[in-house]
Amino acid sequence: MDNLSPLEKEIRRTIAATGPMPVATYISLCLTHSQYGYYVTRDPFGASGDFTTSPEVSQMFGELIGLWAAAAWQMMGSPQPARLIELGPGRGTMMRDALRAVQVVPDFRDAISVEMVEISPVLRDLQRNMIVDTGIMPTWYESLADVPSGPCIILANEFVDALPVHQVVKQADGWHERVIGLNASGKFVFGLAPEPIEHFLPMVPRPLRDAPTGSIFEWRPDNLAFEIGRRVRDNGAALIIDYGHVESAIGDTLQAIGHHAFADPLEAPGTVDLTAHVDFRAFGQAAESMGAAIYGPIEQSEFLLRLGIAERAESLKMRATPEQAAQIDAALTRLTRGSRTGMGQLFKVLALGDPKLGPLPGFET
Repeated sequence: MDNLSPLEKEIRRTIAATGPMPVATYISLCLTHSQYGYYVTRDPFGASGDFTTSPEVSQMFGELIGLWAAAAWQMMGSPQPARLIELGPGRGTMMRDALRAVQVVPDFRDAISVEMVEISPVLRDLQRNMIVDTGIMPTWYESLADVPSGPCIILANEFVDALPVHQVVKQADGWHERVIGLNASGKFVFGLAPEPIEHFLPMVPRPLRDAPTGSIFEWRPDNLAFEIGRRVRDNGAALIIDYGHVESAIGDTLQAIGHHAFADPLEAPGTVDLTAHVDFRAFGQAAESMGAAIYGPIEQSEFLLRLGIAERAESLKMRATPEQAAQIDAALTRLTRGSRTGMGQLFKVLALGDPKLGPLPGFET
């Protein structure tokens, strides 16, 4: 036990005292524990971290998102002031590139205040240093609910997948919550709550309730989708970019990533990233129930190409060295291709907005 991390010791003590814990509770402790959580204690991004996000691949990504936000603001009637809110901004790379791009829309830049929803002191410092040269200093909040109301544009790139996910498993007598406990050897193992939990049944879409025994269904609480839907339904817009599935489906998508490779989610809690696919159908329906209009999801490749990423790449290459041009081509390919190492098809883009606005940029038919 002496070689265990403080977080693992705490999780073990909790299980010993109260019994196996739901998967969602375990994920929450691993990622956001106030002292030892994965996102609280480190910079996980880039080649030296555990994974690379689209903004870290190329400046083109953040630039296009910034111009998308400016176009959405214009559709909103150019309100002043307006809030540009980013959920889980990572190092601040996307916001830095977005703010640089919108210099060509000075009215938008003058109208916005930048709000960042971030719990990690480590990442807040990185974000501050990344954005200091833009001339706009953000305000930080612990949650979206803490951000003051008003016309807003909300951006979330690879944020929802890191929110804790509940898992339920179909058994002969109903759906049981999947839990994490300790086996006889003292190792973390998956198990099932002994009694079926009837209140989970409404979370499982009706067409999936006849799934065979052993099937796993995942769901997240709708709090975030409700909050975004509530905010954008009155002259607002939001963009959710993440990996996941368009339709609700059966399957176990919980995974751990460390040093750019898959890891065991039950080993070394707090030292690897834990994620699960986003159920875009469920997220969209929850936001729509609050009065938001929903557009998409569409594949990231289609979205970026509609926004003009290919043309932006050609523009950058005109001023680039041959080596830089090759890097731009490689970044464009990674962001838009559909192969195993590409992000173009795995990642989806969902837009939400005030119904009065109509289809948001990139989602026009």
